[in-house]
Amino acid sequence: MRKLTLLLLITMTISCSKKENASLIVFNANIYTANENFDKAEAFAIQNGKIIAVGTSSEIQENYNSEKLINAEGKTIIPGFIDAHCHFYGLGLQQQKVDLTGTKSFDEVVQRIIDFQKEKNVSYITGRGWDQNDWEVKEFPTKEKLDELFPNTPIAVRRIDGHALLANQAAIDLAEVTIKTPFSGGEIHQKDGKLTGIFIDNPMELIEAEIPTPSKSEQIQALKDAEKICFDFGLTTVDDAGLSRETIELIDSLQQSDELKIRIYAMVSNTPKDLDYYLNKGIVKTDRLNVRSIKVYGDGALGSRGAAMKEPYSDKHSHFGAILATPEEYLNVAKQIAASDYQMNSHAIGDSANYLMLKTYKEVLKGKTDRRWRIEHAQIIDKKDFKYFDNILPSVQPTHATSDMYWAEDRIGAERMKGAYAYKDLLNTYGKIALGTDFPIEKVSPFLTFYASFARKDLNNYPENGFQLENALTREETLKGMTIWAAFSNFEENEKGSIEIGKMADFIILDNNIMEVEASKILNLKVEATYIGGERVK
Repeated sequence: MRKLTLLLLITMTISCSKKENASLIVFNANIYTANENFDKAEAFAIQNGKIIAVGTSSEIQENYNSEKLINAEGKTIIPGFIDAHCHFYGLGLQQQKVDLTGTKSFDEVVQRIIDFQKEKNVSYITGRGWDQNDWEVKEFPTKEKLDELFPNTPIAVRRIDGHALLANQAAIDLAEVTIKTPFSGGEIHQKDGKLTGIFIDNPMELIEAEIPTPSKSEQIQALKDAEKICFDFGLTTVDDAGLSRETIELIDSLQQSDELKIRIYAMVSNTPKDLDYYLNKGIVKTDRLNVRSIKVYGDGALGSRGAAMKEPYSDKHSHFGAILATPEEYLNVAKQIAASDYQMNSHAIGDSANYLMLKTYKEVLKGKTDRRWRIEHAQIIDKKDFKYFDNILPSVQPTHATSDMYWAEDRIGAERMKGAYAYKDLLNTYGKIALGTDFPIEKVSPFLTFYASFARKDLNNYPENGFQLENALTREETLKGMTIWAAFSNFEENEKGSIEIGKMADFIILDNNIMEVEASKILNLKVEATYIGGERVK
């Protein structure tokens, strides 16, 4: 009997010794790996922040030991969401400003500003989120009421898309702007020889140059606030579409000290100083930060009629929107970027801006097949221009379609709508598509993105049969666009975006199966846990 017991102990010891150690084992899960074949799995093992094995629960438990086990109890696990286009730092700063999203009238905008100032009592009031298209009177507001209520306190509040701004007279005077102030690449509205307070695109810089810069502590708090919001929604990587060197270096310092854990793909704002610095420095890469792209603006936004169109707006004849620089300036910038290892990511909404940026890309990328230069938004494309996306990566935001669908056709007409928000056409041309939100312009939730992408409906489940369903993506295409294809758009597909051996252990646990649940229930999905590098952060 003693010999038998000893033999069993020796056998068990040998068996255990053959097992490989892991820091975490996840098993009994419904895993969508998002790999090339879109395989499913039940379990995976993690060591040193990376996935070392993927398979069935029995396979993983038979071959790996860990003191930390997660029994997922059959719940769905997917790779951590990657938002391919957002304004992460801007989201954080917005938490310190007056929130004007969802306002249904200018009176409500004014009341929120009053309430905010009563609580905060700041020297300069800033905010964002108003949208005149949501009001009964769908016209740009004017500054008179703000002048009356706040004669001595400057106010500058951006439209929801960030491409229009309302300033009161105190802010205008501080910036020393008059009707004679020169500008280009946008509009300064005036009526009866007086400024109305509305500034669109480039001229906004005249006002914003006088807005006080956030303190270091406010900047840090903004980044931490944004991170918490993102983790709650299962976002593990965010592509911030336009950051200064100062902010990028602050992010890096916080990540290095482990105060900021989220992974960030930083697009450098196209200022001469920062462009020169990063193109000369080269790619900056850590496990959490990737700086290898330049953000360029081609035009404004459709909601503020700043999107550059080939033909006049249908609801404002003789108005074409605005290209924000000259073709020569875009070509020069593109040549600079093409001579480096950096990626060029250009904001283009209107069909004219998309054509200009696509043609510019094509001219400087001759013979270069894998630069992955991106068109951000790719919102309205002339049908004959889709062919240019054969080597240009589309980066789109599905909730723009379901937010704009109420009024977009009024702006551009039925014919041009055939090439608008055409995500399936873009996918079919390039072969991949990167999906994001553009938050805080849209809501942060990736579930709204997912729903808008394949159901083509908004929060109210409108329209009943979906908006331009011929350009809906499938659930599989949508999940890829929010994970592995987004990683590809960042040159990171070999390190994240899917649950595969050798990749970062960034994953989330959902309370329901996003790939099979009834479509309308996707809006109510919850993230039960968010992991980055195998560490739980939510």
